Amino acid sequence: MNYFYNEFGRMAQPDSKVLVLGALAGVAGISMAVVFYKNYKSKRRASCPAFFLDRASGQGAELMMVDGSPDVSRGQLEVLHRLEALIQCVSELKDEMKALKSAIPSLHDQVRGELRGRDASEARRAGSQHRTTPTRRKRTSGSIAVTRPQGMSSEEAESEGGYITALTDSEDEDQSDVELSDEEQLLKDQKLVDLRERIDFLHHGTESDKKESLAILLQHQEEFGQNSTFLWRLIRAYCDVHDVTTELEDKKIHAESGKRVGEEAVQLNPTCAESHLWYAIMCGIMAEYDTLQNKIKNGFIFKDHLDKAIELKPQDPLSYHLLGRWCYTVTQLSWIERKVAATLSGAPLIATVEDALRNFLKVEELQPGYSKLNYVFLAKCYRDIGQREKARKMCEAACSMDAASKEDEEAQKELSSLCPALGVLL
Repeated sequence: MNYFYNEFGRMAQPDSKVLVLGALAGVAGISMAVVFYKNYKSKRRASCPAFFLDRASGQGAELMMVDGSPDVSRGQLEVLHRLEALIQCVSELKDEMKALKSAIPSLHDQVRGELRGRDASEARRAGSQHRTTPTRRKRTSGSIAVTRPQGMSSEEAESEGGYITALTDSEDEDQSDVELSDEEQLLKDQKLVDLRERIDFLHHGTESDKKESLAILLQHQEEFGQNSTFLWRLIRAYCDVHDVTTELEDKKIHAESGKRVGEEAVQLNPTCAESHLWYAIMCGIMAEYDTLQNKIKNGFIFKDHLDKAIELKPQDPLSYHLLGRWCYTVTQLSWIERKVAATLSGAPLIATVEDALRNFLKVEELQPGYSKLNYVFLAKCYRDIGQREKARKMCEAACSMDAASKEDEEAQKELSSLCPALGVLL
């Protein structure tokens, strides 16, 4: 394929012009013959106006006398029929040659583009199916020795060989991006593993660590942006930086950016539970900055992707904790708020305290002592269903835990009002 492309590329323009000129000359000669025949035919018809052939009946006299004219044989009639057919063919040929003449200038570029696109698609397929293919390197003048016939340029010699010109320099670079040897692929995979470990460590660090994490991920986004394990960490980093940012406009920018990455991540790999989880979290964060209608819309998106995350990874306590909070929030809505939400979204908001309690208990089942805030919500649920003794125990468990994060500080504020109401000393 590539050999044909190079030969055609070198010869298409001059040879096609010769071909067209020759064809046009042939047509011109035939045209002159046709004009001569038409003049002869018109003169003969003028002298013999009564001569005709009955084509409808398919009959013709072997010998006919027309105004005293000499006899016309069947052979002469056959010649006349063939000349008429020839005239029709010549007319059609002239039309085709005109179309060919107008198409020839752009034919070379069309063939070049089609072949290049086909070569690129084959290269991509080969790169994905055969990882053992060595990386092609861009040619240099001294990389490959070629014996050239005398008087032939380097470009022509390469074309005659059919191997060196199989790919242009730009296509070589595309191939090197797609085709990786086993060793190069292993190095890239190890680089991603090291990057993930570093990002996970920074995620649990200080505010500056979280900001550094986002900066590092953005630096590597072009290289690993098609990897779902990279993308969900990028969403998480946007979430972390949003939480530690103080300027409202900056917080909104981080939330919007994180949500866009989340949409990309769940489309890229719909089976990645973490992508659904962190996309849901970003939708929840965006509710702080949207209109009422978008808040309700994001609330439903939040719920849908949490359900998907739990379906894909049913042993993750964070997903159950967030789903419990969503259920509990719905139970706290007034009748009019639920009605507005159902009207704007077209679907009712349905959840009970028992639903929320079940999810918070699932968190404790998967990871006892999961968080201070999970105990607070357990206390609220037990209080709401009238089990005050269990509510007090949950408050005591929450008070026994240190406040190590902003979420824990939020939980401590809740305890300051919840414990006195339940008779629990702080």
